[in-house]
Amino acid sequence: MPLSEHEQRMLDEIESALYAEDPKFASSVTKKRVGRPTARRRLIAILGFLIGLAMLVGGLMVDFDIGGLKILSFAGFLVMFASAAFGLLSSGRGGAAAEPGQSGSRGGTKSTGGGKPSFSERMESRFQRRFDQDDH
Repeated sequence: MPLSEHEQRMLDEIESALYAEDPKFASSVTKKRVGRPTARRRLIAILGFLIGLAMLVGGLMVDFDIGGLKILSFAGFLVMFASAAFGLLSSGRGGAAAEPGQSGSRGGTKSTGGGKPSFSERMESRFQRRFDQDDH
């Protein structure tokens, strides 16, 4: 369900206020990858899970244990767990949500050279205009 125009404006104001108050935190939040994992990541996770499952079942069939613990089965469980975590968690390398041109500017620094302002600078100026309009 899409947001109404008023809700979208409110969300934009909250976002720009976040950029204005704590640009370092805001940029670290927006750089996180949000969304579904890629096909390659899913394939690797599925293969790892199947290998771990084979190790778990194989460890139950093989009579090898140390101190009553089936080592191969335990290692298989760890491989299954790690591959599931790999498939579900994002890569943490930035990516889809990161804005181009944002890495060079920190906080309230303005771009030089007459180039296009960064996303955070545009949001901050929009917030300042709205804030100034509300005061008058």
